Amino acid sequence: MGKLFGTDGIRGEANRYPMDAMTAFAVGQAMTRVLKRSGHTTRVIIGKDTRLSGYMLESALESGVTSMGGVPYLVGVLPTPGIAFITESMRADAGAVISASHNPYQDNGIKLFSGAGFKLSDAQETEIEELVFGGKLPDMVPPPHDMGRAYRLEDAPGRYIVFLKNTFPRTLSMEGLKIVLDTANGATYRVAPDAFTELGAEVTVIHNEPNGLNINEECGSQHTDDLKRAVLENGAAIGLAFDGDGDRLIAVDEKGNEITGDQIMIICAKMIKEEGRLRNDLLVSTIMSNMGLGVACKKYGFKNHAAKVGDRYVLEDMQRLGGVIGGEESGHVIFLDHHTTGDGILTAMQLLAAMLKAEKPLSEMAGLMDVFPQKLINVDVKSKPDIQSIPELVEAIKQVELELNEEGRVLVRYSGTQNMCRVMVEGPNNEITDKYAAQLADVVRATIG
Repeated sequence: MGKLFGTDGIRGEANRYPMDAMTAFAVGQAMTRVLKRSGHTTRVIIGKDTRLSGYMLESALESGVTSMGGVPYLVGVLPTPGIAFITESMRADAGAVISASHNPYQDNGIKLFSGAGFKLSDAQETEIEELVFGGKLPDMVPPPHDMGRAYRLEDAPGRYIVFLKNTFPRTLSMEGLKIVLDTANGATYRVAPDAFTELGAEVTVIHNEPNGLNINEECGSQHTDDLKRAVLENGAAIGLAFDGDGDRLIAVDEKGNEITGDQIMIICAKMIKEEGRLRNDLLVSTIMSNMGLGVACKKYGFKNHAAKVGDRYVLEDMQRLGGVIGGEESGHVIFLDHHTTGDGILTAMQLLAAMLKAEKPLSEMAGLMDVFPQKLINVDVKSKPDIQSIPELVEAIKQVELELNEEGRVLVRYSGTQNMCRVMVEGPNNEITDKYAAQLADVVRATIG
């Protein structure tokens, strides 16, 4: 049997398998069939980001759902967490997000949420895969009079904005606060400016003119140079960069310095602890988080658990261990007291609340965590064999670890969504860190690049 789902849904190049119309149609059918119950009409929320291929995949998914007797509600362009929110608030059976997150425009993906707003379980994804590859879906469709019909949900952005505003404390005000937003020409390009403007902030927006081909292009959470310049030019208190589907946040302080997801988590976790809301005194991060995060957790009196890389693993460990905040260095942060998934705009609301409560600029708040020198190099690869099966790479990693001793660490892993190997090295200074990262990246290129 084939494999569709990776660590973050289905992902691939648009108009090519598995991101082609036929596969999306089959996924829509299979999802509806899996969720079907006697005497109940399956309802599915379908949304997308701004990629050109989103139109094709939206139509294919909608057709698959209706052909199996389900009722799709189309919300159009909306951030991934917004679709999760609408799915849960409407008590729908599932939500489908058409997006490839931070990837370039030529890629696309399908993420599926349960009716509770959480990503589908591995068991449900496997069941969908079995139906897609089993070849029996055409025999499962209902008679013509039992087919579904589609609806457009025009007020979805407004509902989501109200939800976001309600996560910001009513005792605080953004009135007069200068904020610059980089919406990555993606799914946040309308809702983010409206949400912050309605809370009284003075908002400047960049990269908010999507054309279907420019999502994440030298902008957003992975490319903050334009945001840094805009913050300084506008004398802003903060810059906020989202990725293409709006589930990540990277910030820029008033001096033009980038603030990582790890630093954002420490700032927010400390605020939550001081308010007595940090359940089990726990912050869940991943193995990719900077060593400085663990040091800061000890300093401020809360525990740190490192999950496997991927927001679904962070969420699983948060639920298992009873945590309320967790996330990744990339800026994907989950506030379980507010939402079921990572949300860039919601994270920005919490970060601003922490700044306003402390009455301190972001540059000072960022100092709560000392960031250890770290170098991350992404290497394109042709295949993804087990790292331990590549003797040259295993030996190179071993040598670097011996030379770093206890002054750093090495992490080499594959991306869950791209044909890419991530080489991460932390060390005592930038020179040593850069040197060893480059060495290991060269070995990766020579062996599997």
